[in-house]
Amino acid sequence: MSDETTTAPAGSASDERRARRIAKHINAFTAAHGGSADGVVEYVGRISTRIVLVGADGAWGDQVAPTPAIADRAVELSGITRHESFDGELGLRVRTGAYEWKRMAGLQLGGTQKPDARNPAA
Repeated sequence: MSDETTTAPAGSASDERRARRIAKHINAFTAAHGGSADGVVEYVGRISTRIVLVGADGAWGDQVAPTPAIADRAVELSGITRHESFDGELGLRVRTGAYEWKRMAGLQLGGTQKPDARNPAA
């Protein structure tokens, strides 16, 4: 028997399953939006990492992974082109629809006003 033992880190099989499940969703997005996609992995906080996707047709979407390692593995498994940042060139490819414009414009396009500390009566 050897003095060296190699054990898999706790949760590694579970992490691999999560990465494969996320990669499956990325591949479905890719197939639905022109057959290819680019992605950026963004650290959101202690409990999640976001994979922002831009399809060949300009559609965009995202997937959320619980850790950066799982997000990185999902991107690797999916085979999409990974970018280090969401730069201007990638941003120019994003096609925004009426829904996004309305959400960004809020009240100017008939959206509802949410009450907050500055406007409690809304």
